[in-house]
Amino acid sequence: MPVIDANWQHDYITTNGIKLHYVTQGEGALMLMLHGFPEFWYSWRHQIPEFAKYFKVVAVDLRGYNDSDKPKEQSAYRMDEFIRDIKGLIEGLGYEKCVLVGHDWGGAIAWCFAYTYPEMVERLVVLNIPHPAKLAEGLRTPAQLLKSSYMFLFQLPWLPEVLIQSWDYQLIENAFQGMAVDKNAFSKSDIEAYKNAAAKRGSLTAMLNYYRNIFQDQMFNKSLGILEVPTLMIWGESDTALGKELTYGTEAYVRDLQIKYIPNCSHWVQQERPELVNQYIQEYLGL
Repeated sequence: MPVIDANWQHDYITTNGIKLHYVTQGEGALMLMLHGFPEFWYSWRHQIPEFAKYFKVVAVDLRGYNDSDKPKEQSAYRMDEFIRDIKGLIEGLGYEKCVLVGHDWGGAIAWCFAYTYPEMVERLVVLNIPHPAKLAEGLRTPAQLLKSSYMFLFQLPWLPEVLIQSWDYQLIENAFQGMAVDKNAFSKSDIEAYKNAAAKRGSLTAMLNYYRNIFQDQMFNKSLGILEVPTLMIWGESDTALGKELTYGTEAYVRDLQIKYIPNCSHWVQQERPELVNQYIQEYLGL
């Protein structure tokens, strides 16, 4: 069975015209967690109970994922829509600001949200996702272009869906087990949970639509300036999709930045090395 905690509460909230599902535990100030691709709230299973000691932790299914609504239009998966979702979620939960934590695509949304509404982000924590300007720079280099070749595959209609569904979603299993340095980081039931989430009606196309808008999205194609929100970046050094060099020079874009590197750890950093990730976040927040 996947990891289940009886203290986790499942709920829904309507924001920006859609219904989002989330899991929550704890009381107090808000810590909002945003997952990546091809995940859902479950990727924070090792962080939710730990940080619920200090915060009201909310791990949301982003639009298109798992039990959240899945608009059919590709245009519904632009960064400005994600930002409106998160603003409405924070306000709908009764808060004015939060500690915002994001990994992969959730981290990209977190970066852009912090730029758009810095007054709503007390602290920003991003895991294995570069600053948008550094990602844009990286995609102009042969090495990162090769690592990011899957992004170009995902631009195609219907073919990526067919490939990912083939052989009982084998590519999703490969994404986790194949990229992980510690092959024991994911149980068989963990992998099945991710497969089941991707298999829900409309999910796979919705998840891929994040990538299908990336090269046209203005949030990735404009000068964002200097981010004033204090930021912690945690980076698994053995990420095969996003090179460590994408972190170099980030301090030019962030006024108050700390970076923690974790050697021998993959892209799935908070799931592969949860104790160390939790420790670094706790130290950063002074808990």
